Amino acid sequence: MQQTNELITETALKTIAIEAEAIASLRASIDQDFCQVVQLIYRAKGRVVITGIGKSALIAQKIVATLNSTGTPALFMHAADAIHGDLGMIRPEDVIICISKSGHTPEIKVLVPLLKHMGQTLVAMVANRDSWLARQADYILFTPVTQEADPNNLAPTTSTTAQVVLGDALATALLALRGFTPKDFAQFHPGGTLGKQLYLRVSDLYPHNERPVVYLDTPLRDTIVEISSRRLGCTAVLDAQQHLRGIITDGDLRRMLQRFDTLNGLTAGQVMTHQPQTVAPDELAVRALNLMRQHSITQLLVAEGNKYLGVVHLHDLIREGLI
Repeated sequence: MQQTNELITETALKTIAIEAEAIASLRASIDQDFCQVVQLIYRAKGRVVITGIGKSALIAQKIVATLNSTGTPALFMHAADAIHGDLGMIRPEDVIICISKSGHTPEIKVLVPLLKHMGQTLVAMVANRDSWLARQADYILFTPVTQEADPNNLAPTTSTTAQVVLGDALATALLALRGFTPKDFAQFHPGGTLGKQLYLRVSDLYPHNERPVVYLDTPLRDTIVEISSRRLGCTAVLDAQQHLRGIITDGDLRRMLQRFDTLNGLTAGQVMTHQPQTVAPDELAVRALNLMRQHSITQLLVAEGNKYLGVVHLHDLIREGLI
């Protein structure tokens, strides 16, 4: 068992080291061709069409997804399917990126002359500048790989990692040129946790909750009933002018038992916490979550100035998947 664990550890660490070295070597690939490709895509009126076969096709799909999600329209075209009808997806304004480690892939050799005949600008992402594909291309995105990470130096590992990283560099450079903002990002990611962090607001949550409220002179018994019946673990405390003055939580009630010898005659104003943490309705929900974490609390009063609106609870944020 010990020898097995040592073999596993040694192989895994070697894989990481080989791939890390390959990623570091990509610094030299951010060259004039890379900059020209970024500017070409940025100015293009069409889409980026990325093609490949085998593992390179899978990497192409990932790069396409990253480009689309960061504001650069992109399509994936499988190199084998392209010569059986999928060439019809290409428009004259499109930029083509062919991904191939060797640059000698048979399907790519069939496809490239057709693309050049159509007059497309061709970008090659290759690990060999002297390859057939590199010689046909207008621009080269160079992904140098001296060794795959597997023990036999055969399985696409380091090469595909390098392709992904250079594709990410391409996408983020375009993102920077476009001035892509978190608001733009939310527009393309409306679903899931990421989208909710960027667009979900407190006003989307608190109206669905009860609105517990008592007043400064509300007897303690009635205050406890209000907290229990509203099931949010707290209540806001208002004055006669409906201005927010404080909050009473389950924790305040427990601490009250230590502060007072008798509970007779106590009112909400005597028990409440003054200057409670609040959040505005137009704040992002993730802002409410950060406030709860910062102050180790599970609910926030929603208010505009001293006008009390409602309560947002930690459970609301859990339900929405923000935690």
